Amino acid sequence: MNARTRRTGIGRRRRVRAATAALSLLAGALTATAAGAAPAAALTPPVAITADDLTTWQTNGIVWSMAATDGVVYAGGTFSTIRPPDAAAGTSEQPAVNFAAFDAATGTPTGCTLSFTMSSGTATVRALALSPDGRTLYAGGQFGSVNGEGFSNIAAIDTATCAPRTDFKIAVTATVRALDVAANGTVYLGGDFNSVGGQTRNKFAALTPDAGLLPWTANADEVARAVQVTPDGRHVALGGDFFTVNGTSSHALAVVDATTGSLVKSYPGFIPNTSTVQDLTTDATGLYTANEGTGGGVFDGRIAIDLDTYEQRWRDTCLGATQAVLVHSGVLYSGSHAHDCSSMGEFPDQPRKHLLAQSVDDPKLLPWFPDTNDGIGEPVGPRVMTQTSKGGHHYLWVGGEFTTVNGAGQQGLTRFADGPDTGAPWVPNVSLSTRVPGQIEVNWQTSFDTDDGELTYRIYKDGASTPVHTTTGYSLFWDRPQLRWTDTDVAAGETHSYRITASDGTNTSAKSPAQSATVAATAEAYPARVLSDGATQYWRYDEGTSTFAADASPSLANGFLRNGPSYRQTPAAVAGDSTAIGFDGAEEYAYGNTRQTSPARFTVETWIKTTTTRGGKIIGFGNRIMQTSTQDDRHVYMADNGRLVFGIYRAGNRTVTTPAAYNDGRWHHVVATLGTNGMALYVDGQLRASSIIYTSADSYPGYWRVGGDTLSGWPSRPTSNFFAGQIDETAVYPTTLNAATVSAHYALRNG
Repeated sequence: MNARTRRTGIGRRRRVRAATAALSLLAGALTATAAGAAPAAALTPPVAITADDLTTWQTNGIVWSMAATDGVVYAGGTFSTIRPPDAAAGTSEQPAVNFAAFDAATGTPTGCTLSFTMSSGTATVRALALSPDGRTLYAGGQFGSVNGEGFSNIAAIDTATCAPRTDFKIAVTATVRALDVAANGTVYLGGDFNSVGGQTRNKFAALTPDAGLLPWTANADEVARAVQVTPDGRHVALGGDFFTVNGTSSHALAVVDATTGSLVKSYPGFIPNTSTVQDLTTDATGLYTANEGTGGGVFDGRIAIDLDTYEQRWRDTCLGATQAVLVHSGVLYSGSHAHDCSSMGEFPDQPRKHLLAQSVDDPKLLPWFPDTNDGIGEPVGPRVMTQTSKGGHHYLWVGGEFTTVNGAGQQGLTRFADGPDTGAPWVPNVSLSTRVPGQIEVNWQTSFDTDDGELTYRIYKDGASTPVHTTTGYSLFWDRPQLRWTDTDVAAGETHSYRITASDGTNTSAKSPAQSATVAATAEAYPARVLSDGATQYWRYDEGTSTFAADASPSLANGFLRNGPSYRQTPAAVAGDSTAIGFDGAEEYAYGNTRQTSPARFTVETWIKTTTTRGGKIIGFGNRIMQTSTQDDRHVYMADNGRLVFGIYRAGNRTVTTPAAYNDGRWHHVVATLGTNGMALYVDGQLRASSIIYTSADSYPGYWRVGGDTLSGWPSRPTSNFFAGQIDETAVYPTTLNAATVSAHYALRNG
């Protein structure tokens, strides 16, 4: 049914559309609901497969192809042995020359043993497909014999006896990379070849079950990688590297007649010339593509195409080549090495994610994030998927180049099921605030669960076993919003402690470490003024050892602390504040959870204390969070000589610089503004540098970062991109604070 594997008919025949409520959750804001809300479910619909990997035998090489039916999974590739789960490479191995068969429910070998070899070179099995009745397994690749019997890159296996069929022999002159079998038994193949059975067939061909070559002709000019018969059997979708089919322009994708091979739908310009189609699959109403690109302007994501019109339903634009696609219960599961989905409003450029899920109706990513590594070979991680049911459970199998799954050693193969769900969410990160008299604010960073976005949170007070508050919130691994509950059942001078759990409805995290706070009797003057002046992000850095920088503003724009900065640094910058945070000047920084368009008017405010002579970025706006940004400005940084620079980008780098140095080991109040009056940089309540020339900066989506990011190309670039010193009381405003307001903030440093 696709370039490397024959699916069972389950994904093709079952049509379960995504629940509207679940999609609206994904599209809407990530919020907390009221106490007493219904608890979260173990899986967020329409996801129906858990992210918990099951114990599975492994290979010592790459799995390129799979097929499954009636609880048996066949795997082909480039490997020579299989071994039990948890066995290290080279131990407890059994021979399995480029092929193995497994029980879908247990992950153990079935005893079906075949050896695909060739006299010279490296043999490989690149495609597997089952006949509609499951009695014949077709195998394609690069090989010259199966169990010593001569074959030329394609063979048929009797599944009852696990023996190659000697009545199915035809010469294919080069590698077979794709197979699918129609309901009438016609075998469609694609690959590198230009001749089949002694007749010209460029890249695609069709055979009868007795290996007779059919007149069906769909000649392509470049390598074929995928063939997919449509559910009605009338058409065949083709995928690969090609630019023409039967002489007509149609790059990487085409639809042809199942009887003649004549072109039904061409796609000139539909997929960039720098990209190819690696895999195809269908359900009752859609055709889905897996795409890979090389070079600039590539398309690496997935496309959904309506079968009634062969027109696009949607496409995603994630970067990171997609290798495999599969549909189950209205969800498109895919294997890729996606690293940047920011162009479609999903996760920004960061370390690769290898397994994703989307509704067949919408490219929005669903909360299903098991993961592998890249592994060996190219390396790209997963290469192929298949599915089958057995014993009342549905199983999704994944093969490829990977050597780890969900952080543990596992090579070549893994599998997931529709239950039970056994993985608990992460323990919440918690921060308390007592800046308002008679209240304790309990703030927490929402957790992450690999197969559930909607989680239930329970707050426990003073060691009690019954929660004082229960709520729900939606989160994804890159978007974990801050939630807040205010305890007003407290009195000035009392000390109370709080712990929080996160639950997916079946599994519950451990309680967070107890955090304690003493109820304030009077309001803190400095934070009260910051908030009254309209801060929409306000990090006070009073947390303990966690990755969480709580936002004291109503926006709840919490921050993530990266690479273990030094917490609870004292003394803090202003009276009444608990602690500051320390950055090492090498790799530590904080970034905002909320992706936003860079503001046209803004103020950034923070306190710094340092003796560094290597400079570094203090605060700024950038388009990345896990790496150095490729777009960056609206920043304040310190030069090696201790002077402060405020810079924006407007048809070039535009900066103003203080005449004095501030690396004297004392706390300094730093404020930078951009607006209709131009650029202004204040230090310790006084204007130190300004320009009226530039009143706006370029617009792009990104994140606020504190403590480090790229400074490449900026004037007086310091030795270090990262700031070594202490930072406290960081605030961002959507307006330009005037000189009097800045001075008033500084004057409140002593209470």
